[in-house]
Amino acid sequence: MLALLSGSVAFSQLPPEFRTDLSKKSIRLAELTPGGPPKDGIPAIRDPKFASIDSASAWLDPAEPVQVVRHAGNVRVYPLQVLIWHELVNDRIGDLPVLVSFCPLCNAAVAFDRRVDGQAAEFGVSGLLRHSDLVMFDRRTDSLWQQLTGEAIVGAHTGKRLAILASQVIPFQTAVENYPDALVLGRDTGHKRPYGANPYEQYETRGRTIFPVNYKKSRMIKPLERLLAFQLEGKPRAYLVRQLREHPVLNRGKGASAYVVFYQPEMRTALGARRIAESNRVGAAAVFSRFVNGERLEFAFVDGKFIDSPTSSTWNLVGRATSGPLKGTALDPIEHGVYYAFAWLAFKPRTDVIQLEGH
Repeated sequence: MLALLSGSVAFSQLPPEFRTDLSKKSIRLAELTPGGPPKDGIPAIRDPKFASIDSASAWLDPAEPVQVVRHAGNVRVYPLQVLIWHELVNDRIGDLPVLVSFCPLCNAAVAFDRRVDGQAAEFGVSGLLRHSDLVMFDRRTDSLWQQLTGEAIVGAHTGKRLAILASQVIPFQTAVENYPDALVLGRDTGHKRPYGANPYEQYETRGRTIFPVNYKKSRMIKPLERLLAFQLEGKPRAYLVRQLREHPVLNRGKGASAYVVFYQPEMRTALGARRIAESNRVGAAAVFSRFVNGERLEFAFVDGKFIDSPTSSTWNLVGRATSGPLKGTALDPIEHGVYYAFAWLAFKPRTDVIQLEGH
């Protein structure tokens, strides 16, 4: 939301512009709060236009964060400097209708298959929040959907969930190096916005939420610090990103669930300085299965590189081997995201936040 309000009023009814079926809901309407702009006040992108990687390099800083979605050999790159002003992109990658979302208040970049009951749905920004997270609506029924979870919470579709697609937030330079033929969401959106600027300049540094959030607070975890979070065997777990700086590779998990965490420090935050290209570097993290061709690999961080054992191949942040016997091989991604702690914990309160040695 573009308006950072000091307080908000919960709803007993939805604003009149909604034609949502209120007889169906999984939450109390009082859990919803106005975020400032009205319904469609933040315009979702409905007809995205794309540029080449080369042309986008003229206006994207190499360390800027971009969200990457891959499907059926196609790669799309969605710069957060564009998403921060629109929050939703209704797209189609090959034969797949895709919804790419970014909630700045939660630092939550999530991609979905936007089919509902087998039909492609179009989504907009409702202007409402729940636990300070973006609430979306579908244009067919005006049902309300929670962005971070993809669940319909009010309206005809209550209880349904959009399938989450694996995506990754990485520095633009990493996308350039790995996906030279990718298409990049451009600035030709049909809306006049100061792309590259951050309208939430003081939000991240103030260190606290603005809108109501119901979650169990901890003195060990600050509300707006970043969690690398994911689910494994149905159980949510998370790592504090600040601790990954000292542990850029983590080999974890047992048996078939063995996974590895990679961390690199170069990526900037989209929510720091007034201009994203001048923001501080918070780094990027990713989670992958450790198995290649049925063999479990062990990874180490050596001279600034991710190296596996037993093959001594070199890997990068997107899980691709760049040299050695496994060159060209890709690790299977585990769906994950980096979120502000309050946001993930509000929706996943049973998360095991794993403390690393030395902290």
